[in-house]
Amino acid sequence: MTAIQEKTDFKHLFLTNSSIENYESQMNHAMNSVTAIMTSRFPYSGHSPLDVKVGIERAFPEFQPMIKQNHQAVFEKLAHSIAANTIHVSHPACAAHLHCPPMISGLAAEVIISGLNQSMDSWDQSGAATMVEQYVMNGLCKMFQLPKGDGVMTSGGTQSNLMGLLLAREKAAAKLWGWNIKKQGLPREHYRLKILCSEVAHFSVQQAASILGLGEDAVVLVKADKKYRMCMEDLASCIGLLKQQGDLPFALIGTAGTTDFGSIDPLDEMSKLAKAHDLWFHADAAYGGGLVLSDTKKQRLAGIEQADSITVDFHKMFYQPISCGAFLVKDRDSFSFIKHHADYLNPIEDEDDDIPNLVSKSIQTTRRFDALKPFLSFQLVGQNEWAEMIDHTMEVTQKTYEVLRKDPEFAVYHQPELSTVVFRYIGTGMLSKEKLNQLNYHIREILLKNGEVVMARTKVGGEACLKFTFLNPLTTIKDVQTIISKMKEIGDYESRRLQDEQN
Repeated sequence: MTAIQEKTDFKHLFLTNSSIENYESQMNHAMNSVTAIMTSRFPYSGHSPLDVKVGIERAFPEFQPMIKQNHQAVFEKLAHSIAANTIHVSHPACAAHLHCPPMISGLAAEVIISGLNQSMDSWDQSGAATMVEQYVMNGLCKMFQLPKGDGVMTSGGTQSNLMGLLLAREKAAAKLWGWNIKKQGLPREHYRLKILCSEVAHFSVQQAASILGLGEDAVVLVKADKKYRMCMEDLASCIGLLKQQGDLPFALIGTAGTTDFGSIDPLDEMSKLAKAHDLWFHADAAYGGGLVLSDTKKQRLAGIEQADSITVDFHKMFYQPISCGAFLVKDRDSFSFIKHHADYLNPIEDEDDDIPNLVSKSIQTTRRFDALKPFLSFQLVGQNEWAEMIDHTMEVTQKTYEVLRKDPEFAVYHQPELSTVVFRYIGTGMLSKEKLNQLNYHIREILLKNGEVVMARTKVGGEACLKFTFLNPLTTIKDVQTIISKMKEIGDYESRRLQDEQN
């Protein structure tokens, strides 16, 4: 028999005791690619999408070269063509979206997560990592006062909101018709099922309704008041009207931090109304959940402990690297609605032997060990310091609101409840609504093209607006005043140009 010659020179490609030197070398190159952009004066390079695309294609003309490339050369090209053209999220002038600067502790955790490469679906793929995730869930349930609760890590708010409505739908079908959607599919009467949320709630509510087979029309939008919180009178009216029409409201979504306005719905009142009408109450605290860490601000979340399920994002006000979310339930037995058993993964016998397989309470199978990020950060950053960061950020937001409100060249649309400010540059007031819309978008585009400021845009009542989203504890009111001065300078120049066009 001819001996089979085995190729054994792959060890340098994988992390083993014989490849540690290569691992450290590539990790150092990777760190240099990241730290290089930390010296940038601006939050973005200013390059256009086309310029960035062309630059990457020039640096890497072949998707998969036949012959391996030199490590140092590849990482240098990566640093110049990719890293240098990403958004510097830790820069004080990066204030566009709910996109936080990551804590160094979270970045350190990412190194461990990738190196260990645990898969969180089953105990035999994760070991202690499973226990860490459960430890984090237990701690979160204690924070949000859910003594009989449980949770699971998710990719973020969109997935968590989907899970909340999935459980709500399953429970409603079982209670109303004795129907098991998991096994039998949607019942004939499913078109009567309705979800209620604020008109300024996150779009993922409609997205979830679509995915769950109920359709976007199943979502009933309740009016928001002048502070962009859910109007309780309109909520009661909507519930009454739905029942009168023969519809079946089954879920109510309360938002603790809307994307644009940072508004927090009256969660306590909503929880009582949900209980009175037997509705599943889901609290979307993806944005505002971090207030639970602040003794001076946590009262704004009053009533969240009554929610049947809660969305929490660690990659927002908890300052963890993306992605890092959590989904909590008040009653741990609620996860039974989505439990599936696979003999190769989470057999029933494992439950009898108290072997934890987290896939039993997730809609994902393979998952990263993301719980290590908040776990390590909670150990390395004290709650007092965390609370100070949140309080500081909200103080900067309030000061920004006051500066803009007192400036006649700006119109502000709300008083901040969290850390966003929606406003509009109006200048001297000589431009039409259409021209003002153009002007506000121009201001944002010019600042981005210059690489100086990354800020967001939105619309309120058809009016183009600008938005600050402050999630960076390093941003000061002085930084904001510098940005405002730049906006006014651009606004003055552009408004004169547009006024000439208008005339």
